[in-house]
Amino acid sequence: MCIVPRTTMLDIVSGNLSTAGVEETLKDFWVSRPRRPHEGRKIAGVAAGIAQRYQIDPVVVRVAFVAMALCNGAGFLIYLLGWLWLAQDNDEVSAAEALIGRGRSSTPVPLTILLGLAVLPATGFFVDGGFTMVGGVLLSVGAVYLLHRGRGSLNRPPSAPEVRPVDTAESPTTRVTPPAWDPLGAAPFAWDLPEPTPTTAVPAEQPSRPPHRRRRSRVGAATFGLSLVVLAGALVASSYSAWFTAQHIIGLVVATLGLGLLVGAFRGGGRGLIGLVVPLSLAGAVLTSADFSTFDGSEHVGDVDARPVTIEQLQSRYDTNAGTVDLDLTGLPASGTATTAVEVGVGSVKVRVPASADVTVTCHTGLGSVECLGPEKGGRNNTATVTDGGTGEGGLKLELDVRAGVGEVVVRRG
Repeated sequence: MCIVPRTTMLDIVSGNLSTAGVEETLKDFWVSRPRRPHEGRKIAGVAAGIAQRYQIDPVVVRVAFVAMALCNGAGFLIYLLGWLWLAQDNDEVSAAEALIGRGRSSTPVPLTILLGLAVLPATGFFVDGGFTMVGGVLLSVGAVYLLHRGRGSLNRPPSAPEVRPVDTAESPTTRVTPPAWDPLGAAPFAWDLPEPTPTTAVPAEQPSRPPHRRRRSRVGAATFGLSLVVLAGALVASSYSAWFTAQHIIGLVVATLGLGLLVGAFRGGGRGLIGLVVPLSLAGAVLTSADFSTFDGSEHVGDVDARPVTIEQLQSRYDTNAGTVDLDLTGLPASGTATTAVEVGVGSVKVRVPASADVTVTCHTGLGSVECLGPEKGGRNNTATVTDGGTGEGGLKLELDVRAGVGEVVVRRG
């Protein structure tokens, strides 16, 4: 008979055995992977399921997804994969496994197919050559490995089997030995008897100690100080390298704070960093998505309201860094040629042109909606170029360039 030493999951996740490698940890994560709960979810319950499985604050997990979303959208990819491959409570298998006939899932088949189709563009393969896919997968695998290695024994599903490293070395053959009280083996008939129970002395009562006062975690303060150092270093480096833009600097600070939140999730503390991560992440998302090239560096802020009635009164440019531009061109004469540009950093632009004028207009918004002599459309980096002859033949010819960094652009007939 061969003896195979039993390796418990606690040994694996605590790192007591050298044979517990990355492969075994990831395999055990898969067989005991989190389930998406019905309660406490915001979208599909991926973050709530991870937090519940490893008994950490769900806010920390959600902030981690937001921070990863700033890395070329890697957070969206990982969330989609979790939606597909993590089963809901009371389901036999995940949505993706149910699609290939492995069991039952309450996720509708059309939704599963739609999520599967959304994975391909989420990898960023058609945007940046797959950087999102490679970077996101490597980051997620590393995070899962560390998380499961440190807390895989917590809240473990009772039905999940243990994955133990296989010892390929030949195990030694056991030999039946006599009990300790008969070392010479003089009584073979008694070899199967149990060892005599040792007599143990009753330990004396220890004096009661005052309750241990938990030391206050320094993770939050240390992370905040490190983020200030990163911010100062990035600001200095911005004078020597064009890479250190506002978006990249915010990203570096958010990454530092996110690292502190991850450490605090295991060692306690650092929850106050969430108040910095959330607004900085939102600011970084806006700076990344919006086009602020319309800012001219001036201090012009406020609303602009203009109604020129002659071509001479029409200015070549109307702009404001923050506010509204309302330009009414319906009072211009019925003949001639006029050109103007309208630019707004943050706000809205409304331009009304004569019904009979020949208009060539380019409308653009970095983040917002555009209605350029036609139907409205919204989103990011919207550009429309329209040439419209109006209701008359000949007459006034208008050339317009209307732009907004963040906001609304509307060009209509008067």
